[in-house]
Amino acid sequence: MDSINFPDDIKKLNLEQLKQLAGEIRSFLIEKVSKTGGHLASNLGVVELTLALHRVFNTPEDKIIWDVGHQCYVHKIITGRKDRFDTIRKLGGLSGFPKSAESEYDAFNTGHSSTSISAALGIAKARDLRKEKYSVVAVIGDGALTGGMAFEALNDAGRSPNNLIVVLNDNEMSISKNVGGLSVYLSKIRTEPFYFKVKEDIDIILNKIPAIGKSAVKALGRVKGTIKYMIMPGIVFEELGFKYLGPIDGHNIAELENVLTRAKNTKGPVLVHVCTQKGRGYTYAEKNPAVFHGISPFEVETGEVIANKVPGYSDVFGSEIVRIAEKEERVVALTAAMPHGTGLIKFSKRFPERFFDVGIAEQHAVTFGAGLAKNGMIPVIALYSSFLQRAYDQVVHDVALQNLHVVFAIDRAGIVGEDGETHQGIYDISFLRHIPNMTILAPCDYNELAKMLEYAVLEHSGPIAIRYPRGAGPEKLFDTPDIKLGQSLLISEGNDVTIAAVGNKVEVAMKVAEKLKETGLSADVIYCRFIKPLDSNTIINSVLKTKRLVTIEDNTVEGGFGSRVLETINQKGINVTTRMFGYPDAFIPHGSIKELVHMYRLDPDSIFNDVLKLINKSKVKEFRAIR
Repeated sequence: MDSINFPDDIKKLNLEQLKQLAGEIRSFLIEKVSKTGGHLASNLGVVELTLALHRVFNTPEDKIIWDVGHQCYVHKIITGRKDRFDTIRKLGGLSGFPKSAESEYDAFNTGHSSTSISAALGIAKARDLRKEKYSVVAVIGDGALTGGMAFEALNDAGRSPNNLIVVLNDNEMSISKNVGGLSVYLSKIRTEPFYFKVKEDIDIILNKIPAIGKSAVKALGRVKGTIKYMIMPGIVFEELGFKYLGPIDGHNIAELENVLTRAKNTKGPVLVHVCTQKGRGYTYAEKNPAVFHGISPFEVETGEVIANKVPGYSDVFGSEIVRIAEKEERVVALTAAMPHGTGLIKFSKRFPERFFDVGIAEQHAVTFGAGLAKNGMIPVIALYSSFLQRAYDQVVHDVALQNLHVVFAIDRAGIVGEDGETHQGIYDISFLRHIPNMTILAPCDYNELAKMLEYAVLEHSGPIAIRYPRGAGPEKLFDTPDIKLGQSLLISEGNDVTIAAVGNKVEVAMKVAEKLKETGLSADVIYCRFIKPLDSNTIINSVLKTKRLVTIEDNTVEGGFGSRVLETINQKGINVTTRMFGYPDAFIPHGSIKELVHMYRLDPDSIFNDVLKLINKSKVKEFRAIR
């Protein structure tokens, strides 16, 4: 492995050396990811596939687009980034996903699933319009293939004359175990030995059958079609217009190279079906691929996560929704291939008949939930904030327009850290708050999350979203009364500044107020339980007293909570000194949450210093005005 720095280096190796290299890469991945954390199981599964791709194709001239991209670590190792691998997912280091600004070998930025075929087809079309000559390959997992966008792309690409190769990496997993009809279909192809035996010979045999007369030709065509449907694997892809090659062993480098070379020399769209094992080469990842999909630093010898496992917001949500469902049998829970990540695994075991994992299909999840609500159920849809973006139209058109009682449990709201730009959940306030009929809450602690969830499910009517951050939070910051629609809480009183905060920034606001108190200043701190509808009266009464307003949120300031507050006071004709604290109009890079919060000056010390300057500056202006 020491001699491998770029793809040309692996082209010099023989088969035995390639097998040795594959083993060394797996050891390298296990060692490095055990220290940095990251996507381990998916990368262990694509070692041989990645090597074969870079041996058959001439990258970076030939383009490889990795769907989602969490399986790109091996690709990064052999494309000049091995020596920087210690920095992966760290602030200023390598991204955990393909990033074209990072390397010319990364043909397209990815981070969300089901996008690679669309991007690859676009690149292939542009290639042909520009009369260029190179191969374009999309590598997509069977889990990502459940996304509707992938089928849209397959449908379009299959009728296209452009040369395009789709490699279906079939490991029976997305993050959790795959679900749905496509999974069953692929499983049948994968596990029937008969398919392997006949797939190479079926067309040859059929083409040798003589045809006599026009009517006989037509009849023979129908017979051939029937036989193909009966015994030929991949017929669905063939009917879509793809030449189907497979299924093949994704850990057999020689076979991979042979089939990929055939695909490279085939005209039109080709689909190569590759079967791999997620987590291959590391026992703990093989046994628990869902756990090792995205793993924190761990002990290599035991597979145990090093960090102390404490309950997080997802765990609290998972426990509370089970408790609520015990009381209300109309409650059903939905997720998009994330039962573990969202905390719904408990619900799935307790109420299997009321739990629905729809696969990587957020749009379907939301409209499916709308249908459930329309017919009297109470659907709770648990999605990550960045993934809910994919179902925006469904939230507007299918849920909010009909004012249906659908509960959105928005996990990973705010900064998520190491996964970077594609996963930061800092836009949901902005894209939800302007939707009519939508109600939005954000808890400041676990106690509040439990109260909000019970209110949303059992008391509210209409669409409602509860956004909460990734990881751990406080159990209970202070005593709170029962929830009333649109009501905020004044949790401390003062005269010098109004601080209105939401979600996990309430604790920050409390710390800022304490620091101000140490300097002889005082603040009204308003915990805005409801982002929408906003408690305008409480905020306006406070601002009229303090003459200064500060808002704090873990969302972009563009169209976020602070913007909503400023709109309110502007509508009332109130003119006060203001400052909004949130994330800027920029994509936030990867790094630890603590580092990013400090970088963007959203930690208590930074906000305190900025608020102190704001107060002192406004006092000087007031003094000058009086004089």
